[in-house]
Amino acid sequence: MRRGLAEAQLVDLAAIGLDWDGPVVRQSERLALYDEALARLHGDGRLYPCYCTRAEIREAASAPHGPLAEGVYPGTCRELSAAQRAERERSGRPPALRVRGEAARMAFEDRLLGSQEGVVDDYVVRRNDGAHAYNLAVVVDDAAQNVGEVVRGADLLETTARQLHLGALLGLAAAAHAHVPLVLGPDGKRLSKRHGAVTLADRRAAGEPPPFVRAALATSIGLTEPGEAPTMAQLLERFDPVRLPREPTVLAP
Repeated sequence: MRRGLAEAQLVDLAAIGLDWDGPVVRQSERLALYDEALARLHGDGRLYPCYCTRAEIREAASAPHGPLAEGVYPGTCRELSAAQRAERERSGRPPALRVRGEAARMAFEDRLLGSQEGVVDDYVVRRNDGAHAYNLAVVVDDAAQNVGEVVRGADLLETTARQLHLGALLGLAAAAHAHVPLVLGPDGKRLSKRHGAVTLADRRAAGEPPPFVRAALATSIGLTEPGEAPTMAQLLERFDPVRLPREPTVLAP
């Protein structure tokens, strides 16, 4: 994370009336915890090196002899012999580390989306550049911080089965989940910088103070009527996860 970025985000949260628990937790300061998790997985025989590139995985997924879902790993490196691994090492291509998913089926109840089930492929826990992967970091961090419910965008729903699988391998308590619909731009695609002013600073520059932005956000999920200017106390009284929309919100231009 770039220096000062976390602090700027906290300033924005405070401006619209939101608070938070404890200091900022940086993954760069928690590498020892991630390495401990990798060591446990290795000791249990769950890891293997993978030399595949993303292009090779995409090519395998589109092969006519049995196409896979996009992003699903076909198991190319799972059963390489010692000689085959040595050959790939000599090529100079550094390996990622994958967990044997063994096509495990992980079922869970999502607060908003209801009953869900995912089939776990072999997923990366350390990238080929040595960085710890997202799936590993969030599982270890959430458990260490006693997170009871993970609330995040619906675009991350497909990662949940892998993370529940990894948590079970590490003997960690499973958190509950709620995947909320995304905010989309006028073109129906995920909101991004190409849609114009999307940060609080941008909205302020356009003459919209933080309370106005808070009210607009609350209206988008049905907590207020257009034109209301609710306080945070009023929003807390009205908030009910059952009322949250199940479909994406389109941000008007």
